[in-house]
Amino acid sequence: MSLTGKQRRHLRSLGHHLEALVQLGKGGLSENVTTAVGDALERHELVKIRLGTECPDDREEVAEALAGSLKAEVAQTLGRTILLYRRHPKEPKITLPGEKVKKSA
Repeated sequence: MSLTGKQRRHLRSLGHHLEALVQLGKGGLSENVTTAVGDALERHELVKIRLGTECPDDREEVAEALAGSLKAEVAQTLGRTILLYRRHPKEPKITLPGEKVKKSA
C-alpha cells in the first residue's frame, strides 16, 4: 500500500498532536524496539517515534527499516521524529481521504 500526498497530509495532521509512544536511545534500533513499535501500530495505527540525541542511527534509515519490517508506511520524518502508519486489518480506526468506507449491515 502506498500513500498519496493527500493521505500523508491527513496523517500528518492527525499525528501533530500525538505524543511519541516509542523513543530510541543510545542502543539504537533493536529487535525490542521493533516489537514495541509493532505493538503500538497494532493498537493505534498511527505512531510517533522519537530518536534521542544519543541515538547512533540515521532517522531515514530507521524509518525505512521499521516500515519495511513492520509492513507500515512512513507518513513523515521531521527532525528527530518519525510518523508511521499501518492500517488495522480488521478494525481500522483511521479513514484516509479517498478510501471507500465499508458499511456494516
